[in-house]
Formats: sequence, C-alpha cells, structure tokens
Amino acid sequence: MIPSEHQRRAYLQAMGIDIWLPRDESGPELAEVTEEVTAQTSAGGMDWNELRDCVASCTRCELAETRTQTVFGVGNPNADWLIIGEAPGAEEDRRGEPFVGRAGKLLDEMLRAIGQSRDSVFIANILKCRPPNNRDPKADEAAACRQYLERQIELIQPRIILAVGKIAAQNLLGCDDPVGRMRARPHQLGGIPLVVTYHPAYLLRSPSQKRKSWSDLCLAGRLAAEFSE
Repeated sequence: MIPSEHQRRAYLQAMGIDIWLPRDESGPELAEVTEEVTAQTSAGGMDWNELRDCVASCTRCELAETRTQTVFGVGNPNADWLIIGEAPGAEEDRRGEPFVGRAGKLLDEMLRAIGQSRDSVFIANILKCRPPNNRDPKADEAAACRQYLERQIELIQPRIILAVGKIAAQNLLGCDDPVGRMRARPHQLGGIPLVVTYHPAYLLRSPSQKRKSWSDLCLAGRLAAEFSE
C-alpha cells in the first residue's frame, strides 16, 4: 500500500530529514574466477529451498571457516524490489539476517517512505558470509557467491534492483566507479532496471546525503513502474 503524504513525511522525518521532495559484469580477474567456480558447481536449476540449503552448507571459499552462519537473505521471494548490499557484518552473521542494527533501521525507514517494507521486498548481499573484521570482499569470494545471487535474481524476477553502497554496485555493474558517479541514472542487470544509492551506514555518517538517496529511491520507483507496464 502506498503511504499517504502524511505518513510519507513521518517516515522521512524518522530518517532524519525535515522535508524531502522527489526530483523531476565483472572485471577480468573476477570473470576468470567466476568461470572457474562455474565449472566446479552450479546453482542453476535449483528451486528456492534447494538454493537456501546449498548456501547454508557452502564451502566454496575460505569464509566458510570463519562464519557463524550464512546470510541467505530475507523478505518476499516474489518481490518487485530486490535490495542488494555488500556483505554481512558481525550482527548479521550472528542473527543470519541482512541489514540489522542502526543501518538496518534506516533502510527500513527508507523502504517505508516508498511504500515498501522488509517483508514486501527481498534483501540480499553480494556475499553470503561475513568477511573477517568486516573487510571488503575479495574477488574470489564475490565470484564464489555470484551464482547464488544470480539464481536468486532468476527466481525472484524483480522489477527493480537497488544496489546499496559502493561494493554492491561495483560488483553488480563490473566497474570501479564511486557511488556518486553511478547513482542518479538508470542501469541494467540482465535486462532488469538497476539503481545505485548510498549505503545506510554511510548515510548515518553523512546525513546531508540523505536527500540524494531519496532521489535515487524515487528514480527506482519510476523505473519499477515502467518495467511492469
């Protein structure tokens, strides 16, 4: 259900903004690793439960040795919106759910502002396991998880993908551009519209950028509506 203007403003205020107004494949190294992993095993053809079980028992990379549990994702497996972040942090690793804590609460407010919720979208990460000390994912780790994410996209068939943060956007789009250069314009991933925006953790540190993220969410909403027509 689309929130009323009053509800929308309340949600935006909860995000720390007084008034928001809407505005009118991988690099060579990663490709090589992806090809190697593909030759070893494939997630193609798995149904949702098979894929979840495969992720839970995955030992494709060294992160299997240090994780508490895998973080498959959460939400509606038939969602119109797919939110993709970077990797689980310490709390996500403990709970087995992506985007918890302060950043997760801010993401929830962002979703409510556009008439969505954690239950109506699906939230996943580039990596299914937490990197030690929350370091950036390595190329081979991202490649080892790539098939899982691709199969999730195939099964969900979202109308819009929202890439949250630099690591997610760069891995999905196969580039090394900063978020500021990737956001505010439409991209595509396998024919599905994709929009890049700032990570909620970054927005907590730089609240002045929240207006830009609202603009990105509005763009994603428009693209999702157009894609469904």
